[in-house]
Amino acid sequence: MASAASAPPTPVNLKRIVAASLIGTTIEWYDFFLYGSAAALVFNKLFFPDSDPLVGTLLSFLTYAVGFAARPLGALVFGHYGDRIGRKKLLVLSLLMMGGATFAIGLLPTHATVGAAAPVLLTTLRLVQGFALGGEWGGAVLLVSEHGDARRRGFWASWPQTGAPAGQLLATGVLSLLTALLSDAAFGSWGWRIPFLLSGVLVIVGLWIRLSVDESPVFQQALAQAEARKAVGDGATEKLPLVSVLRHHWRDVLVAMGARMAENISYYVITAFILVYATTAAGVSKQTALNAVLIASAVHFAVIPAWGALSDRVGRRPVYLLGAVGVGLWMFPFFSLIDTGGFGNLIIAVTVGLVLHGAMYAPQAAFFSEMFATRMRYSGASIGAQFASVAAGAPAPLIATALLSDYDSSTPIALYVIAAAVLTVVAVGLAKETRRRDLADVDSSATDESERTPAADARTV
Repeated sequence: MASAASAPPTPVNLKRIVAASLIGTTIEWYDFFLYGSAAALVFNKLFFPDSDPLVGTLLSFLTYAVGFAARPLGALVFGHYGDRIGRKKLLVLSLLMMGGATFAIGLLPTHATVGAAAPVLLTTLRLVQGFALGGEWGGAVLLVSEHGDARRRGFWASWPQTGAPAGQLLATGVLSLLTALLSDAAFGSWGWRIPFLLSGVLVIVGLWIRLSVDESPVFQQALAQAEARKAVGDGATEKLPLVSVLRHHWRDVLVAMGARMAENISYYVITAFILVYATTAAGVSKQTALNAVLIASAVHFAVIPAWGALSDRVGRRPVYLLGAVGVGLWMFPFFSLIDTGGFGNLIIAVTVGLVLHGAMYAPQAAFFSEMFATRMRYSGASIGAQFASVAAGAPAPLIATALLSDYDSSTPIALYVIAAAVLTVVAVGLAKETRRRDLADVDSSATDESERTPAADARTV
């Protein structure tokens, strides 16, 4: 079905939309990754001081994993309302929730001040972070995907994905600067609070930018047509987005979940667990490990749009499969390089790992967006992405730390990531190629069954 909504926007408008999504996702990932880095470096001492150091790290990562548990709930709630009232409103709400929770963490009393209440408060704020991030990703990538055209959707939609390495870069950079300028005592006493409080300033900037963009034209058209059908009383009854997704797109949801396994697990092993492994098993200083992640995150940011552009040329599946296979093959060299303790080898290990991860992460936004119809796209993409995070990213640092504690070896950790890579290869191998698919065509082929009851006529959204 041809539609104005699917026509390419002007370059200026599209760049503004991309900038709004990128800045917002950067801020939200900054908040999320900041917690992960702090969990590896200081939270074990500040909130779990009575535990053995490695056990304290495990408990710290457990609160880190709790944030992932809230992400599916955020995906359900934000996806439902994002498909009903629009992408923009929900993206503003997610930014406020994430930033507010992160700012509040910077004000938290520690275990030394309030005892057991400290980790409880920390866990509660982590749940708010996870809930907000569960709704952020789907809306951000859809806002760009639905403004763009099929010819370059992979490239443009990959820019919100760069918010992850940009947030990691910003969070790690701030922590690295503070650890370089402050003594360990000063950083552990009050310095760790600075990057969390900085989130308040970043949210104000991000909010101003997000409020300046327009709602997705594809969504506006679909909503207008649905309301027009209701006005004429044609007998159509629009189903809940979640019901439609699980009834008619459950295979796509499973594909998205499988595709996320290697991408999610490898990322958190490479960027979060490395701060534990490098400083304990390899004897590398905190500053050295943070600097390596900092440099690698900058390269990661640069290569994601390139992988996205390549997916426009050769397809989403080939690029994604290249990344999954590459990450699996890289795991043993990754740990071998870290074990040398050399800064250069550490940079190579993390950088190559993140470049290969980017081959999965870059086409993911367009790939998942192209699987679902407009009035269920926010729900479908978010559910597939965030439900997988509970089984993948959430326990990854926890499992890796436990394996290191039990076996005192990196081999089981490498095998863990390789198993995830195999699962992703199978899932993506079974998926259909979506490159060049017009989002309006997705609607016309799927809407009759997935958004309307059998009483509805043959008209499409």
